[in-house]
Amino acid sequence: MEFDFAAEQPKFLMLMYGLIAFVAVVGGLLLLLDVVPSWFARRREAQLVAASVGGGVALPRRRKQREGAFAFFFLLPTLLLLAIGLVVPAIRTTLLSFMDSSSTNWVGLQNYEWMFSEDSIVRVLINTLIWVILVPLVATGFGLIYAVLVDKARFEAVAKSLIFLPMAISFVGASIIWRFVYAYRGEGDQIGLLNQIVVSLGGEPKQWLLESPLNTFLLIVIMVWIQAGFAMVVLSAAIKAIPADIVEAARLDGVSPWQMFWQITMPSIRPALVVVVVTLSIATLKVFDIVRTATNGNYDTNVIATEMYNQAFRYQENGQGSALAVFLFVLVIPIVIYQIRNLRKQREG
Repeated sequence: MEFDFAAEQPKFLMLMYGLIAFVAVVGGLLLLLDVVPSWFARRREAQLVAASVGGGVALPRRRKQREGAFAFFFLLPTLLLLAIGLVVPAIRTTLLSFMDSSSTNWVGLQNYEWMFSEDSIVRVLINTLIWVILVPLVATGFGLIYAVLVDKARFEAVAKSLIFLPMAISFVGASIIWRFVYAYRGEGDQIGLLNQIVVSLGGEPKQWLLESPLNTFLLIVIMVWIQAGFAMVVLSAAIKAIPADIVEAARLDGVSPWQMFWQITMPSIRPALVVVVVTLSIATLKVFDIVRTATNGNYDTNVIATEMYNQAFRYQENGQGSALAVFLFVLVIPIVIYQIRNLRKQREG
């Protein structure tokens, strides 16, 4: 098949325009973030030199209004992006949650009443609660065990790399891998690892992802498998940051390894534990890819994010989908507020 350059010329022109636009945007950002501050720094340095040469001449002060305008100039792009990508959609979604499916008539709290009265949606809320309780606790627990066991081990770097490796895989890729683990193939030879283990032990193969509520816990395993490496890295760094003199003093006092863990390690890494649990809680509340890829939300495995997508984009129920989105946002807010307060206490302490 011969390549016709003339026929493909419009595509090359679009590619060239894209490259030019990319260079222009990147160049503009570099100019804004590098050249402009450097120019002001050189100007300030020249003023300092002039003041020192002038024999103690008073250096002109920067006006606060000018400094505020300068700061606002640099914050303006970020503020615009936040307004366009976060604030405006949040306000619009909140308004849509009080309207019907066509987004034309006001229905008040009807969508929220539907959320807590419909049996299928209550099942979704229960599933989400199970996810939020189990994933942060189990993933943090495994991460802490890994961090303690591999700390100062002979092959620590290799072990940490293998444990952290699932974090390099997307949620979709991890879900596909575990679908093969849970795969079922009749009564013959099994291609799924879990069913093959069951058969080798004399058991009967099962369609694991079709059995509720077991399938929800099997999907949670995927999330824990991915996030345990993240918890391990953060907690391992916190363990290594414990002052050596505290550890040595505890050993000289004759504490046992169990006492060392509960009385020295745990209190010392508490801030890191809080960060890990909060981060995993927020990530779990937003889980979508795993459920969507593994079961498509079928067999009572739906969570808020997948049901929100289904209502808004599959069933064209904009009001109900928006209500679920607002409810999810409300669930995240207390966790974020707690984390902000915790960070402030750490800074003040």
